[in-house]
Amino acid sequence: MFILRVIAILAAIAVIGSLLAWAITRNPRYLQFAGRIAKSALFVALAILVLLAAERLLVL
Repeated sequence: MFILRVIAILAAIAVIGSLLAWAITRNPRYLQFAGRIAKSALFVALAILVLLAAERLLVL
């Protein structure tokens, strides 16, 4: 769970930073970057949760 928290915090910082950069420059590249980070972080978090669930099911 510590890994998920670290991933979530780093992803949130990166997304907020990208959104702030977009708000200042109005460059759409920053919005695309924020979207890619959010999708990637979600995918990694889901993968870790699936692995934790599979581990719990296999132990039983």
